[in-house]
Amino acid sequence: MSDNFSPLLHQNLDRLRSAALAGPVLDLACGGGRNGLHLIASGIPVVFADVNPDALGRVSSALSSEPFQQHQSLATLQEIDLETPNNPPLEPVSYGAIMVFRYLHRPLLENMKAAVKPGGLVIYETFTLDQRQFGRPRNPDFLLQTNELKDIFENWDIHFSYEGILTGQQGQPQSAIAQIVASKPN
Repeated sequence: MSDNFSPLLHQNLDRLRSAALAGPVLDLACGGGRNGLHLIASGIPVVFADVNPDALGRVSSALSSEPFQQHQSLATLQEIDLETPNNPPLEPVSYGAIMVFRYLHRPLLENMKAAVKPGGLVIYETFTLDQRQFGRPRNPDFLLQTNELKDIFENWDIHFSYEGILTGQQGQPQSAIAQIVASKPN
């Protein structure tokens, strides 16, 4: 299995397992599915959602190989446009957990929070404005303001929150991110 998944998943695997008892985990804007595939290999049901059919095709191909093949029945692939104006793409109270990595579309945030079942979990990680010094993205529409992610989930139970600079393997600054792991109040 690839070890290219977010460390947040490994650190919160028990929380994700518990949340998945109430409903599947949504891997929102999943891309190639690296994070959701880690959960599938761990026996956790995942809905892989992305607008790009090629990305979902890569997920489908990965699911037919080891170590995912034995759990591929836990996976659902959903081609979905998350950015269509005036059309909330997520059904309310549908998921035990939602995870989002390296994606930000502010108009979707309230719909996403509503889609989590009470007691459910959100794991969110994306770039902050400081990312501009390291490269893409540079557009402020795709970059969080200082403390913005924490403010979005201020009424939730926050298990973990981080905002700062991640370093690469040689200790050099690599990217600027914000992370949160939070449970929706019952």
